[in-house]
Amino acid sequence: MKIYDWPTGPYPARVRIALAEKNLQSRIQFVTINLWKGEHKTADFLAKNYSGTLPVLELDDGTFIAECTAITEYLDALDGAPTLTGRTAREKGVIHMMSKRAELELLDAISVYFHHATPGLGPDVEIYQNAEWGFRQRDKALKGMRYFDAVLERQPFVAGEAFSMADITVVGGLIFAALVRLPVPAECEALQAWYARMQERPSVKNQLSMRAPT
Repeated sequence: MKIYDWPTGPYPARVRIALAEKNLQSRIQFVTINLWKGEHKTADFLAKNYSGTLPVLELDDGTFIAECTAITEYLDALDGAPTLTGRTAREKGVIHMMSKRAELELLDAISVYFHHATPGLGPDVEIYQNAEWGFRQRDKALKGMRYFDAVLERQPFVAGEAFSMADITVVGGLIFAALVRLPVPAECEALQAWYARMQERPSVKNQLSMRAPT
């Protein structure tokens, strides 16, 4: 299988963590797509992923799967023993709910802030920017951090008692927050303690070492 990504991207980090959790690194060839040069918006790449986003998984039969949740679902189901997306109907429902909240309230909000209220990927890529919208999304992300702090005050992981795709999504959000220098509010002690634990988890700690072969 191939994964098209950018090694330090927060969205690719989600899939890299999932790969490590499932011990699938040896089955993947990484193909680097340079975000700063806008390679994800070229006609060649758009033929692989209409949305022009990273990462994208290419299967041996030529099928392309985009979107982190969809890729994680596929990888988690390969061995018939899902550990990241839930086993029971209840687990699946809660994990998907919390992962979607992490996308909407944290990760995607920071992405909008990055692309609209900072230089983003530069003038050659950021054709349109709306700074007011970007700053509103920054504030939404800070509110999201406070929400997840409250969640983690009462349970060890984002979706309950076990590490899951929901934790991976929040990790991706905090990776992005660090990249755009958006600090977690000081009062969010539970979120900060949880993130410190996550950074010691091998799949999170080593995801940057998964480099493209060339």
